[in-house]
Amino acid sequence: MPAACEAVLEDIEDIVSAQDLKPHERHSVRRNVFPKVRKRSSHKDVQADDDPPSDSIIPGAQKIWIRTWGCSHNNSDGEYMAGQLAAYGYKITENSAEADLWLLNSCTVKNPAEDHFRNSIKKAQEGNKKVVLAGCVPQAQPRQDYLKGLSIIGVQQIDRVVEVVEETIKGHSVRLLGQKKDNGKRLGGARLDLPKIRKNPLIEIISINTGCLNACTYCKTKHARGELASYPIEELVDRAKQSFQEGVCEIWLTSEDTGAYGRDIGTDLPTLLWKLVEAVPEGAMLRLGMTNPPYILEHLEEMAKILNHPRVYAFLHIPVQSASDSVLMDMKREYCVADFKQVVDFLKEKVPGITIATDIICGFPGETDEDFQETMKLVEQYRFPSLFINQFYPRPGTPAAKMHQVAAAVKKQRTKDLSQLFHSYNPYDHKVGERQRVLVTEESFDSNYYVAHNRFYEQVLVPKDPLLMGKMVEVNIYEAGKHFMKGQPESDARVYTASITRPLAKGEVSGLTEEFRLAPQNGSHWKGRPSAESPGETPCTSRMALQLLSPQEGLKILAISLAFLAVLVTFYYGRM
Repeated sequence: MPAACEAVLEDIEDIVSAQDLKPHERHSVRRNVFPKVRKRSSHKDVQADDDPPSDSIIPGAQKIWIRTWGCSHNNSDGEYMAGQLAAYGYKITENSAEADLWLLNSCTVKNPAEDHFRNSIKKAQEGNKKVVLAGCVPQAQPRQDYLKGLSIIGVQQIDRVVEVVEETIKGHSVRLLGQKKDNGKRLGGARLDLPKIRKNPLIEIISINTGCLNACTYCKTKHARGELASYPIEELVDRAKQSFQEGVCEIWLTSEDTGAYGRDIGTDLPTLLWKLVEAVPEGAMLRLGMTNPPYILEHLEEMAKILNHPRVYAFLHIPVQSASDSVLMDMKREYCVADFKQVVDFLKEKVPGITIATDIICGFPGETDEDFQETMKLVEQYRFPSLFINQFYPRPGTPAAKMHQVAAAVKKQRTKDLSQLFHSYNPYDHKVGERQRVLVTEESFDSNYYVAHNRFYEQVLVPKDPLLMGKMVEVNIYEAGKHFMKGQPESDARVYTASITRPLAKGEVSGLTEEFRLAPQNGSHWKGRPSAESPGETPCTSRMALQLLSPQEGLKILAISLAFLAVLVTFYYGRM
C-alpha cells in the first residue's frame, strides 16, 4: 500500500479547496481512487507471480452489511450509503455472516457507542470480512490505532461510498475525509437527491444542516461534523416533495441543531418550516428535530404558530443538560436555566398539550450535590414525558475530559436517582378514554402491535391491521403505560391516506435518477478519466469521472489489448 494512501491531513475543515466540485457538477462527475500500481522488474518476475492481482475481483457482485449507531442524522447517512451501493449493483444484506464487506457507521457521542463500534471492527477482522468505516468516530479521530489500515468514508463524503467500497474490495485502504465546499464556503454535505434505502419506507429523514454554532466542552460530535452548514430551502423542499411521491407519510427533520438552521446562508428555521408545510399533504406529518434553547428564543412566536399547524407534530426536543447555571457555564451551553424555562413555558401556553423532550447529563465535571438537586427539581416541576438521561463520559480530545471528574460511583448514583424520579410518574394516565387521531408508521419491537403517534408525537399502540399501516385513523385510548398508550380504531372513524402513491417496498431504492439507473449491475466494467487532483488530496483520492462500458465495448477493448500485447511479445523475443 503506498504511503500516500495512508496520509491524513491535520485540518479536516480545509481538505478540499475551491477547486472542489460545485453542487451542479456533482450530478455528472464522480470521483474515484487510483491505487499505485506495483512495478514489475522483469518478464521473469511476471511469470513467477502466481497469485492473481486483487484488482481482478469484480466490484458490484458482493454482499454488504451496514450497521449504524447514533442519531437520526447518522441513520439518514446510512440510508444514503445503502441506496447508492444497491443502485450500483451491490446486495445489501441483513445477515452479517453472509456479507463480504461490513460498512460500520459510527457514533462518537458516548464511550459505549464507540466501544460497540470497536468491537464490531474486531469481529469483522476475525471473520475475514472487508471493512469500511463511516460516521463521526473515524472522522473526528482518524489516527486512532484500531483504525490503522482501514478504509474510511467521511461524514461529508457519503456520496463517494461506492468508490471506497470498490477499492476496499480490491484490497486497498482508502480514506476520504474532506469537506464539501463551494467557492471556499462549506456546504451542508452530499447532495440530497442521492439514492437511499429507507429503514422504514414510510419515514423520510432529512438533514437540514450539519454541524453547529456551539463549542460545548463535552461534545465530540463537533470534531466530526464541524461548523454550521445549511442546505438551501429549495433543495430541502424538493427532497420532501420527492419523498411524498414515493409513499412517505412522515418526515423527520434532523441535524446537530435544527434551531441554528440558515444562519450561515441568510435565512432561518421558521422560513424553512413554512415552505415545507406547504408541501405536506393531508394525512402526512412533519416532525421537528432537536434545537438548543438559544436559537429558538428569538423565534418563539413563529415557532408556536408552526407547532400548532395540523400537519406538524406538537413536539420539540430541547436539551437542558443541567438545571445548574454554573454547570451550564462549564459546559459552554450559552444559555441559563431561565432561558430554558422561558422557552418551555411559552410553548406550553401557546401550544396546548405540546410534548417537550429534553436531555440531562448526570455527573458532569464539577457538578455538586446542590447542582444535581436543582436538576431533580426541574424534572419534578415539568415532569417531562420524554427524558434522555445520560451518565457523563469524558470523550478524548474534549475540554471536559481534562476537568476534575466526579467519582464514578457518584455519577452512577445520580443517574439512578434521576431515573427513579422519571419512572415515578405516568404522563398519559389522564388520556385514557380520549379519542385521538394517530398516524400508523411501524411495527412494535415485540411484533404484537403497530406503532402510531398522535398529534403530540406520543406513542400509541394499535392492532396489527395491515390496512392501517401508513394511514391516519381515529382511535379510542383504552390503556396507558409509562411510554405508550393503547388505542382501538373507531368503527366510524375516517381513514386518511397521505399519498395515492404506493410506498416503496422494504429495501427498495429511493430516488433513482437517470445517472444511477445507468449504473453498472453485477459484472459490468468501469473506465475512468482522471482529472487534476485537488490541492490537499493525496494521490489516492484523485478525481475520476466514471463511465459505463457495454459488454460489446469491453470485448472489443479486450481483443485490441490482446492483439497489441501479442505484437509487443513478438517484438521483444525477436530482438533476443
